[in-house]
Parts: sequence; C-alpha cells; structure tokens
Amino acid sequence: MYLSPGLKFRKLTPEQDILKDKTKSTLKLLESCTLCPHQCRVNRITGKKGFCSAPAEPVISADMPHHGEEPPISGTFGSGTIFFSHCNMKCVYCQNYQISQQHDGAPASIEKLADMMISLQKKGCHNINFVSPTIWVPQLISAVLQAEQKGLGIPLVYNTGGYDSVSSLKLLEKIIDIYMPDMRYSNDEMAEKYSGVKDYIRNNRAAVKEMYRQTGDLFLGSNGTVEKGILIRLLVLPGDAGGVKQTLDFIREELSPETCLSIMAQYHPEYMAGKYPEISRRVFRNEYLAVVNYAKKLGLVNGWTQDYRSLEQEDLFRPDFSKKNVFEYYKKKSER
Repeated sequence: MYLSPGLKFRKLTPEQDILKDKTKSTLKLLESCTLCPHQCRVNRITGKKGFCSAPAEPVISADMPHHGEEPPISGTFGSGTIFFSHCNMKCVYCQNYQISQQHDGAPASIEKLADMMISLQKKGCHNINFVSPTIWVPQLISAVLQAEQKGLGIPLVYNTGGYDSVSSLKLLEKIIDIYMPDMRYSNDEMAEKYSGVKDYIRNNRAAVKEMYRQTGDLFLGSNGTVEKGILIRLLVLPGDAGGVKQTLDFIREELSPETCLSIMAQYHPEYMAGKYPEISRRVFRNEYLAVVNYAKKLGLVNGWTQDYRSLEQEDLFRPDFSKKNVFEYYKKKSER
C-alpha cells in the first residue's frame, strides 16, 4: 500500500524507534479519521471524504525556501516550507483558499514528501515548515521517519490554524520542535460564522496548552533561528471580529508572560470576505495598535509586530498558488 514506509530500516536511534512505532499505529487512524475536532470518522483509505475532503495520500501544493515568515523562522536562508492542500477550517477570508478550499495541488507519496524535506535541508533551510498539517499527522510522522533515515537533522515546524485535537498533538511529542499555531477567535459564534468550526475556543486553547507543555517558550540558537518552542500567531481582524484581547488574557494567565507572539496586521479580505461587509476591508491602524498596546499592558512583550506602514511589503507575500512563483516577492527578486 502506498502509505507504507516502504524502506528496509537501518539501525534506528531511540527517537526513530518511537517514530517507527507511531508510524504503524497512526496510519490506521485514517481508517476512521478522528485527527481533528470534527471527528468525522470517515475511512480515508477507501476514499471517503470528511469535512476537509482530504484523501489518504498527501496533497502538496508547493515546497520552497520561504523568507516571509517571522525573522527567527525564516532566518537568512529561508524556512523550508511545505504547503499541504485541504484544511479542517473553512475561513471565508483565507489567503491560501486556492489550496485550503479549492484543493489545488498534486498527490505526493510518503517517500516523495520525505525527499522534499531532504532537498530543502540541502538548500540551506533552517527548518522544515509544515503548513496546514493537522489532517496529515499520520503521513507526516511516516515521512519524517524516512527523512531522518536519509539524514534530516533540522528542526520541524508545525504551522497550524489551531483547530487541532490534543490526542493528535500527543502523537507529535518528540517529533515536532516548534509549534506555530494561530489563535483566531475568543468567540465561538464568530469562529463558526467565519471559519465553519464548532467549539473553537475550547479546542484551540486545549491544543495550544498541549503544544506549550511539549516545547515551552521559544528558544533561539546561536545563529538567531528558532530551535524549539511555541510562537503564537494573532491575526487582527477588522472590527475586532476575533476578540484578540481575550485571547491575550488567556495567554498571560494560562501559558506564560514569556510566551512569544506574532501580532499581525496583514489581514486582507480574500476569497469570500466580500460577502461579509464587516470584514471586507483592511484592518485600521488604530485597531491594530490597540491590540499591540494591550499586549504590552499585560507584559506580553516577547515576539514580533508588523509595521503598519510596511503592509505593501507584506502584500508581496500574498500567495497565488496558480503561479510558479507563488509569492510576488520571489518574482521581483528574480527580476533584480
């Protein structure tokens, strides 16, 4: 079966022994998928489709050294980013809608996914950055085992919308080095309205607490790039649709005042956002600064903010997955 690791294992380290055992058990989860809070229980091996419509074999839309992440993730040589297609959230404003909702991309075997990691490492990337990996945890674990046997040795980043289940995250302990979750909402009604998910607050906060338990606060290596820890992304939505201040309260009280944050002003009304007048605009400067100042008031001063005046630069990293150069930034860079 194409999901089998398909290799004769060399002598494994204790960590790889753990991976091998997890590979066998987690691939069976696809027979009744409960990888995320939707708990669809469909058999993806036989082609049944749940909320995300994801098949059993990974679907990849792009892989590249990416320089548009936070500075300690991108570093000098880029983050080795692998964009998965399909998603367990249906955000009406998703900038990656071509792959998350329209499912653009190509099937990739476990071995090909492993080879992508090795190729990105050879290009000098500081880490392997899995974008939207929630529904691909079993395949990810299997591919990481193969990649480690081929020499993978850089940190692994789990870059997620945050609608994850604690049980799936526990499978990733000692595998994922860096968690980069979104915390989009502190209001379940808004989460269902704009992202199609139920009970977001409870699931998101439980997931983030588990991520923090596994990795702790962000730790930077001698070269200034992240080696381990959690970096929480807070996308400020127009009209405070996400309720970011309440999320900041949770982070301060339930995690740590040392938690690293990325407070983002880059919201752009993509995809179907035009159908919702209240979020069909950019974020106002005063809305963004109100969140930044509130974080400072709570003592949450570790992390990164965006210069509101530099949003034109941020637009260079708005993706178009139908093009070879997914981001305009790389097209302009190649033209210089």
